[in-house]
Amino acid sequence: MRIVLALLLLPLCGAVIAPLSGRKNGKVRELFVRLFTLAQLMLSLWLAYQAWQGADISLDAPGICGLGLHFRVDFFRAMYVLLASFMWACAAQFSPEYFAHHRANGGRYACFTLITLCGVMGVFLSDDLYTTFVFFEIMSIASYPWVAHEETEGAMRAAQTYLGVSVACGMVTLMGMFLCWRQTGSLFFADLKAHMGESGLALPAALMLVGYCAKAGMAPLHIWLPKAHPVAPAPASALLSGMLTKTGLFGVIAIGMNLMGETPAFGHVMLALGLVTMTLGAVLAVFSVNLKRTLACSSLSQIGYITVGLACAILLGHHGALPAAGTVGHMVNHSLLKLCLFLCAGAVYMNAHTLDLSKLRGFGRGKPLLHVVFLLGALGLAGVPLLNGYTSKTMIHESLVELAEEIEGFSIYRFCEWVFLFAAGLTTAYMLKLYICLFWQKNPDAGLQKKYDAMNGRYLTKRSAITLIVTAIPLPILGTLPNETLLRLTGKCVSFLNRGVITHLDFFSLTNLMGGGISLIIGTAVYMLFVRPVLYGEKAGYRNVWPAWLDLEELFYRPVFCRFLPALGCGIASFLDHLPDSRLVTKYFAGFFTLLARGCDELLSCRFVTKTIPTVLTAFGRVFDELVDHTLLLVRELFLTNRQELRRARNHSIFTRLASALAEGLHRAGRFLWPGRWLPQRDEQDMRYGNAVTNAVSFGLLLCAMGIVAAILYVFIRIGV
Repeated sequence: MRIVLALLLLPLCGAVIAPLSGRKNGKVRELFVRLFTLAQLMLSLWLAYQAWQGADISLDAPGICGLGLHFRVDFFRAMYVLLASFMWACAAQFSPEYFAHHRANGGRYACFTLITLCGVMGVFLSDDLYTTFVFFEIMSIASYPWVAHEETEGAMRAAQTYLGVSVACGMVTLMGMFLCWRQTGSLFFADLKAHMGESGLALPAALMLVGYCAKAGMAPLHIWLPKAHPVAPAPASALLSGMLTKTGLFGVIAIGMNLMGETPAFGHVMLALGLVTMTLGAVLAVFSVNLKRTLACSSLSQIGYITVGLACAILLGHHGALPAAGTVGHMVNHSLLKLCLFLCAGAVYMNAHTLDLSKLRGFGRGKPLLHVVFLLGALGLAGVPLLNGYTSKTMIHESLVELAEEIEGFSIYRFCEWVFLFAAGLTTAYMLKLYICLFWQKNPDAGLQKKYDAMNGRYLTKRSAITLIVTAIPLPILGTLPNETLLRLTGKCVSFLNRGVITHLDFFSLTNLMGGGISLIIGTAVYMLFVRPVLYGEKAGYRNVWPAWLDLEELFYRPVFCRFLPALGCGIASFLDHLPDSRLVTKYFAGFFTLLARGCDELLSCRFVTKTIPTVLTAFGRVFDELVDHTLLLVRELFLTNRQELRRARNHSIFTRLASALAEGLHRAGRFLWPGRWLPQRDEQDMRYGNAVTNAVSFGLLLCAMGIVAAILYVFIRIGV
């Protein structure tokens, strides 16, 4: 129990201590973040060892938020807690050099990165859907600053989309939980298994899946993913792609295996969604001309592979051990691959200051470390034998073949197999495009190529170089010894997956190698026959030929939710307003409301109520508004600025700042009480640290962090008591 509490509490303590430690020296803050993430990794290793030995570890906090919070550890949960801690530790080691090259709000980034880690821990350790939802929402809100970090127009719009999708879909998930609770009387995963196959659970399951599918980046709720990853810092992109999407898949698997595991219709729906997602993501990645956007669309495609594996596990029922192992295996492999590739992309961006493939041509020439690490990630993602991506893709492919053989005469599954092979081929095509662009092509601008060549040997610090090597080491190990590593790991996940165990698979048989070879041949053909002649020109570089109007967010979601639905609501209200009065309303209810209105009218006719009270409250509101704004600015000056900004603010002591706030508040109140008199107009905004958007974002996120920390601390105090 204590280790679970420590895993939840440690990153929260770090979220408070790390930003405060960097008030005068950002290096101290970076050191604290690295120490906290390494300590989290050590705790996760111990938890994984305990789970491997079969220890029964749980933690309950009854009464918290009504239904209580409940945590349990099995090996599947412990494995992903360990993987998340490993990814956070690697990102923390790489971040200092990355942010040294770019504008950074280091205190804010450190705070929300650690709060997000706490949310991820809570999701993977949860034992019921309610606990999953609570920490899922904490994680979603705390990860918003990653997307908004740069505070540019593009970053703010992508962050708006990310937050809008997270909140809206989260509310739909909550509605599904209410319905599920009403029908089953419990939200515990173990209890839901007893209700598997019952009628009436399709709607609750569908509603609950909305939020998890959106976070996983599954089509058609994927709109945030290709836009959020390119604007987020590279270490955050690695975590968004490699880990936060897996929290969504955790919810999908929990519902699919525990509630809908014996419903073929649900399996067919997931199979269709998986095939669409994998193909759409691969097509978008082929057309992309932005390095990180290509990797983001690749994540969308790989989520489709995992969903197909889950669908096969549901459709094969108790014979679904192989697809269940492939689902978990590809989750693990994709997390490791995207950690490696996004950190490589970060190394490119922090030196080249661009993500445009046309401008990045030739950047990797003469950089053997970056070349080898990126090549391992690219080959692994493309499914080349002896690397980890091949093993899990083989398991999912074999699951489709088994499904087609199990249900004879149903040729649609054969079609699904070829869609799978084609999408895998597109993966080869876009990774070949990135690899050749970075490491083999020469930049037509001789001066720019000379600049790239001059970086050879000094584009990474030793710590960052070691971090890249560490992220690449697991890829060939899992690929060359799949039976000894990946299958043993997935075999320990039986209790969560509710499927059997597969102990051995001939990964390198001629049949399996031919399946991987077909995808590689398709991908090479697509690159040679489409990417090079259509999407690339020697002088123009990589061309963006994807139609700008073909954007699902701008084409459908924003028009529907921002224009159509409000207009529809107004139209319905106007229609109801013009309906003839019914006798029931006019005779029984109208009299009551008329008497009530007359009483209120007599009260509100009093001058004291109509003028004096609103005037006093408004004047007080002006003063209070200034006090709040200046208090937040003061907190930012004290805790969230670097040493240079603090020097510029030395003449603003606490008392000076509060006195200034009170004076400005009284000034605003005076202008309201006596408009046009002796008080001149003054500038009411203090913008010494940026523009209005920058300050509004920082203040809002500061309040959000304070609220999250206070709420979780309250929960842990209750648990301790």
